[in-house]
Amino acid sequence: MANVEQTQKAHVLVVPYPAQGHINPMLQFSKRLASKGIKTTLSPTIYLAKSMHSNTIPTHYGPPIQIRPISDGYDEGGFGQAESTGVYLDSLRDSGSRTLAELISKLNEEGDPVQAVIYDGFTSWALDVAKRAGLVTAIFFTQSCSINSVYYHVQRGLIQLPLSGTVSVPGVPELQPWEAPSYMHKYGSYPYWFDVIKSQFGNIDQADWVLCNIFYEMEKEAVDWMSELWKVRTIGPTVPSYYLDKRLENDKDYSMQLIQPDIALCTNWLDTKPKGSVIYVSFGSMAELTDEQFDELSQGLQECGQSFLWVVRQSEQSKLPKDFVTKTGDKGLVVSWSSQLEVLAHVAIGCFLTHCGFNSVLEALCLGVPVVGVPQWTDQPTNAKFVEDVWKIGLRVKVDEEGIARKEEVVECIREVMEGEKSVEIRKNADLWKKVAREAIDDGGSSDKNIDEFVASLV
Repeated sequence: MANVEQTQKAHVLVVPYPAQGHINPMLQFSKRLASKGIKTTLSPTIYLAKSMHSNTIPTHYGPPIQIRPISDGYDEGGFGQAESTGVYLDSLRDSGSRTLAELISKLNEEGDPVQAVIYDGFTSWALDVAKRAGLVTAIFFTQSCSINSVYYHVQRGLIQLPLSGTVSVPGVPELQPWEAPSYMHKYGSYPYWFDVIKSQFGNIDQADWVLCNIFYEMEKEAVDWMSELWKVRTIGPTVPSYYLDKRLENDKDYSMQLIQPDIALCTNWLDTKPKGSVIYVSFGSMAELTDEQFDELSQGLQECGQSFLWVVRQSEQSKLPKDFVTKTGDKGLVVSWSSQLEVLAHVAIGCFLTHCGFNSVLEALCLGVPVVGVPQWTDQPTNAKFVEDVWKIGLRVKVDEEGIARKEEVVECIREVMEGEKSVEIRKNADLWKKVAREAIDDGGSSDKNIDEFVASLV
């Protein structure tokens, strides 16, 4: 570990995009920096900061993490208050840029100046603000390096859209059109989000550091290729220390839940189930499934004969078949939210049926849990390809012409991962990746050394 005495004067400002899946990894990285003696200030939006009920997150191993919010222009309701996605993103850029510059000035006036700004790739405007203030800048990628390589080639006009064939870029396995990010193979979908994705690379050449939430062994070729362009360092996995190296005392969760989980309900129910017998099902905090997809999944889970714990957000529960919960009995439990890490770490879990959001895949890798992938949109189809073909820790469910994962396919994949011919190899690979993830972030591991190098550059 870096010398705390030597580094305690360094102060960094961390600017995440305002969504749970972006805040979690950046907050965890802030804890790692605190453990090396760096003071970190997290700047979520004012609306999200209200849900944190505190101005600081205490750490038992370094300076506490300060919360100093910026505005997205919707301080009372956040994203949900805006008329449209486009309007919100414009407001986030304009209000965020202005209030971030004000915050940097204010911290200077308070005698607590910032040396560096670590900004989410989705908030690329923060780089311009930091550069104007003469600060060190680091872009933080919450998605895989392979995904970033693909998006970079799109942004630079090196891949023509709409796609006319396979996607081939350095450091990444060849992708069939349906394995590429949904913005590309369903060209024209979610145009505002696609603009945000591309904007990450508009000014990246000015960033002093490029920090990636993976560990080197996950994507060596993609990291090596990116490193020819920028000062790339892998600093992940940003999963609470309790589930990895256990070096950060009391670091058991992400310290910020935008949705409150049913922890006791999940744990008590799982405690009654045999080892490796339960399918954990969750599609994250944003995916919205169709009624038809809910129907197919419901039937698939009932037909596969295994116990299951299914996270269905409150806003999605009306899509469940009417008599589903009563029919299921003790075989299944449906909750509106869970503490995903605690669930995945439970001895009763046998596999994880997931949308393959990158944080979920990373958690599965770190905890050695086999995966059944049902990707929905954005980077998820590519993450699912890596799950099956590169890391080999699970299988992808095939979808039909309408993009629906049918119950027969769901059942087949669950059975294969839980008890089929491939299950032994999948479990072996899952255990191996769990070990490699732990070694990367532990003392002297690849990510730990990279964090030390970044810290040393700030002092």
